[in-house]
Amino acid sequence: MARALYIHWPFCLKKCPYCDFNSHVRAGVDAELWQRALLADMRHEAALAGGESLTSIFFGGGTPSLMPPALVAALLAEAERLWGFAPDIEITLEANPSSVEAANFAGLAAAGVNRVSLGLQSLDDSALKFLGRLHDVKEGLKALETGQERFRRVSFDLIYALPGHTPESWSDELDRALGFGTEHLSVYQLTIEPGTRFATDVRAGQFTPLDDDAAADLFALTRDRTAAAGLPAYEISNHARPGAESRHNLTYWRYQDYCGIGPGAHGRRGGMATVRHRKPENWLESIAAKAHGIAEERKLGLAEQASEALLMGLRLGEGIDLAALSRRFGMPPGELIDADRLVFHCGLGLAWQQGSLVGVTEAGMPLLDALLGELVPAALVNA
Repeated sequence: MARALYIHWPFCLKKCPYCDFNSHVRAGVDAELWQRALLADMRHEAALAGGESLTSIFFGGGTPSLMPPALVAALLAEAERLWGFAPDIEITLEANPSSVEAANFAGLAAAGVNRVSLGLQSLDDSALKFLGRLHDVKEGLKALETGQERFRRVSFDLIYALPGHTPESWSDELDRALGFGTEHLSVYQLTIEPGTRFATDVRAGQFTPLDDDAAADLFALTRDRTAAAGLPAYEISNHARPGAESRHNLTYWRYQDYCGIGPGAHGRRGGMATVRHRKPENWLESIAAKAHGIAEERKLGLAEQASEALLMGLRLGEGIDLAALSRRFGMPPGELIDADRLVFHCGLGLAWQQGSLVGVTEAGMPLLDALLGELVPAALVNA
């Protein structure tokens, strides 16, 4: 039974560095066609994973804040009919902070969206240009102001460990960000992934990434500063006032079921992994032929599910409950966590254990990837 729904909208206002669908012009979208298709995809999922009220709906993808409010309202009405809504349901919409999108906020709020997640990414114009963003700081802050006027809950993200970032410059930016009064803040470290523009630029000598020690210092500074401001880290990159955590993302990190609809959407329900067709035209063809957009649907083995649950759950400050996972997947705790390595890393102050609860400490979080390789048995990871 799924209690969360992810709706992927693939269209952007204009070509952006994060979208390769090449279907980014809003004027070219047939809203009625997409409404019929998304509703069909939703009904397929509800027939397989209904029965419990939804606690979270998340509109993500290209630029979902450009969705016609009438379309959003229709999708929410059908979701409520199919599943029912929990009294305090969180309905989040991702938004790029452009003035065009911000102008749509009033209609989206009236349609039922009660939380917005803004991709601010930086409060420095030169950094935004480096990141390839299409907005500037002035536009981003105007969108934030509009979002705070229209939605009950607002979150935004920042990226740190950019070339030239120092503890002083990052501290100043973080203090400014915390001064806006939002109850949730996502802070991600710049990573240089193979095959990206950043990796090409590094090879060409156009910039030098911050070294690991400097980035670790900024990570520690971030957690200290957000905690002091009343937004402690509840996940490795996410900070919130108690009670303002992203319910939808907690669904992923706690390895609970969720349905995903729309082009490219992933889902987990009843031990099944679902992947929708990524290209919009292929997804639409699948809807027309089969009344759903699924490209791949496969049964996950218990070991694979356990591995996913551990790799996601250990990102959280609350950690994981070995006893609960043992009951869920029918595996003894000793097969879920390497007990010897756990004792070793607890001794180093990098991990902790309280009864059946296991987690990673503040000191261990900067080393999370390495710790996961130590704590989660290889037999599970390679299942």
